[in-house]
Amino acid sequence: MRVPLDWKRPAGPALDIAVSRVRASGTAAERRGALLVNPGGPGGSGLPYAVTKRAKLPEQVRRAYDVVGFDPRGVGHSAPADCGPMGGLFASPGADPLPTDVAGERRHLAALRHLADDCAHGAGPTALGALSTEATARDMDAIRAALGESRTHFLGVSYGSYLGAAYATLFPDRAGRMVLDSVVGPWSWHDFDVRQAAALLRQREVLFGWLAGDPRRYGLGESAGQARAAYARARDRLAARPVDGFGPAEFDRAVYRALGRTERWAPLGDGLRDYLRTGNVAKLRTAAPFGDAASRNYEAANRIVKCADGPGPSPRRVVADLRGLRRLDPYPLLTGLEASACAYWHHRPRHRTPLGGPRAASALLVASEHDPVTPLAGARQLAARLPGARLVTLHDDYSHGVFASRGNPCVDRATTAYLLTGDLPAADVACRGAGLPRHEAR
Repeated sequence: MRVPLDWKRPAGPALDIAVSRVRASGTAAERRGALLVNPGGPGGSGLPYAVTKRAKLPEQVRRAYDVVGFDPRGVGHSAPADCGPMGGLFASPGADPLPTDVAGERRHLAALRHLADDCAHGAGPTALGALSTEATARDMDAIRAALGESRTHFLGVSYGSYLGAAYATLFPDRAGRMVLDSVVGPWSWHDFDVRQAAALLRQREVLFGWLAGDPRRYGLGESAGQARAAYARARDRLAARPVDGFGPAEFDRAVYRALGRTERWAPLGDGLRDYLRTGNVAKLRTAAPFGDAASRNYEAANRIVKCADGPGPSPRRVVADLRGLRRLDPYPLLTGLEASACAYWHHRPRHRTPLGGPRAASALLVASEHDPVTPLAGARQLAARLPGARLVTLHDDYSHGVFASRGNPCVDRATTAYLLTGDLPAADVACRGAGLPRHEAR
């Protein structure tokens, strides 16, 4: 479907938004409407998500809703953004992303400036302002109207929660049953990125202790301190001598990805063991190559959206936050500090995306207690901004993505009941998770 590039100029240039739909499998009496879904990002493709997420939804939800996916503007089949080389982001091996002295900080800032310049050149000045969360929320309302629905029901995960909160704020009278899962907090994007980086360090300490719990399998030591030292040896060695295009930047991306889901911890531990013993990095590599068309589009759309959603940090603030993270740990993960590039962005928005307020629609928020990707504090703060909102918390859980993802009956029951009836729980809901993965008996 076609939507205006700039919603303030509805008769101006337009772009196409790709939309997919899987119809409800139940009877007409069971139908509740259309459920729009978004997998996160910003930059994630939602077109196939109507199929992949629907397959995991409880049967009652599948019977009640048409599940509708879409590629947000700038993503996938919806006028995909292209930022070219992005300041060397896709080099293999990439430059070490962690500056340790003033000269390194200057190189880091220079790379951010080059990334911003590449996006201005590749995407063009119009796209830099047009690919915002607010514009995508307006696209969602256009999808609702095209489907002939009076209300937008929505399930958004990670960045999808931010998008859903924006919709609930802009269109409170048309917002239906809104499920915001793994919630991005109502902060500036740079503030969020820094909070996430600190949470990832806390999660990594948990990982070190967990790896030390099975020294026979992983061979990284019998204490968290020994596992941490093994990790540092691996990263230092890769920084000094990358292996077949796999260096410290690739290592940090692999760790960043693994920390968000506990089922990825064992493969990461196996990869660390193999590299330290044999120099083989095969088990550390991610399955999808970084730098293919999909990842280039994702990284471009991610930066453009974040920098369109509000004022960026100053270069001085970027350096101060880098130093603050290094004070927490000598090996911080900077992979998720995507909004740092907004310090040099060519488009300078004056205002942040509106999220919540006294006139906003309500929602059901779902969060994992120890999710490092979207820390729980963000869910609590956003819930306070959405009148009447309720929060379902999965305690003793360490992963990102909860509803119809963790297999927790308590979470799935509460969320399904809301989607089917529209009635929020009388109070916040506390569910008990399974804890850390158990080590295999040997």
